[in-house]
Amino acid sequence: MDLRFFLILMTLVAVVSDYLLHPFYPQFFELRFGITDPKIVGYYFGAICFMVMIAFPFWAYLAKKIAELKILVITQAIAGVLALYCFSTSSYFNFWLASLIMVLFKGSYLLVYPFILKIIKKEEQVHTIGLLSVIVHLGGIGGAVIGGLAVDFLDPRYIFLIMALGDFVQMAMSWYLLKSNRFLTNQVLTSAAIAVEKRSNNGFILKVGLLTLVLYFSDFLIRPFFSTYWESISIYDSKLVSGTMYAIPGFVALIGLFFNQRHAPNNLYRGILSALLLGIVGLWLQASQIDVVLILGRIIYGWAIFQGMVRFDVLLFEQSHPDAYALDYSKIHFFQNLGVLLASLSVGIIVDLEGLRMPFLIAVGCFMAILLMYYILFYVQINVKSALNNKVSKT
Repeated sequence: MDLRFFLILMTLVAVVSDYLLHPFYPQFFELRFGITDPKIVGYYFGAICFMVMIAFPFWAYLAKKIAELKILVITQAIAGVLALYCFSTSSYFNFWLASLIMVLFKGSYLLVYPFILKIIKKEEQVHTIGLLSVIVHLGGIGGAVIGGLAVDFLDPRYIFLIMALGDFVQMAMSWYLLKSNRFLTNQVLTSAAIAVEKRSNNGFILKVGLLTLVLYFSDFLIRPFFSTYWESISIYDSKLVSGTMYAIPGFVALIGLFFNQRHAPNNLYRGILSALLLGIVGLWLQASQIDVVLILGRIIYGWAIFQGMVRFDVLLFEQSHPDAYALDYSKIHFFQNLGVLLASLSVGIIVDLEGLRMPFLIAVGCFMAILLMYYILFYVQINVKSALNNKVSKT
């Protein structure tokens, strides 16, 4: 097994651990603390996003001085201990405090993503970005299913025992890679990354950041109460079924990975355009309140969001330099988490005032706005530049 395999496996473990509670925040707070106010659920989710948003740029900056795996050994150990505390505490205030600090340390696993892209060849990046996106979706599937089983058949607090196990596994894998003679020859493991100052295309990063801010806002607006929405329109009263419905985009992403491997995208910019159009259709169908139509919409949306997110990441890394991957990705990740934060702060209020269907309708409007912004910021400019180049070549 090569280094990339170990890092991808670590990513899978991290995402499963991270997504265990995502579909079940409303049910968790009700069963654990007797809290049913959707606004409080939204605020908690927003607080988690804020912690990730401020944490990752810090870890990315620290990774310029200390090797990524050395950071992960420490941070994942601390996250695991805090997860054990969240399992044991019965205090609502202490749970909030400990779980948010846990997320601060747990978020360091995001360093693995740019680290993988730094150690592979440039021509392998498109496939690897797609593979990592699928890993995130598969982790979402695993997390949703395991979390659903824990909520259905165990006390919900046992989710944090599983989280702790995931953190300690990542710690052990990072320690093994650092100490194994098999990988000691890889200089990137045993010393801090070489600090090479490269000028980032900040204008480009800003454009991609703004677009993905709205994209992630839309995506996460429909997540926190999706399982509750499904249960309100379906005859199935099972958290396992709800988790499976929540995870449909993950299954679709796996199909998308194999499709992209066999059919490499010819036009990256046109692919983003079609993904946004499909996303609008998928979101509209999910708002239908008919369970069969919702499943169809979930499948279409899963394809769209996978293709869209992969292509936006490819755009970023095409314009970045390997030595600046972590820092540039942290900038984009800041925008993305800002979108998640805004969605989290508003979704509880939206559901409380307008009901469970409204997040889907707002997401449709947001995707239309992204489509317009993208067409203006990228697609028109690319076509104009291409036309000018063709004109020059003919003359």
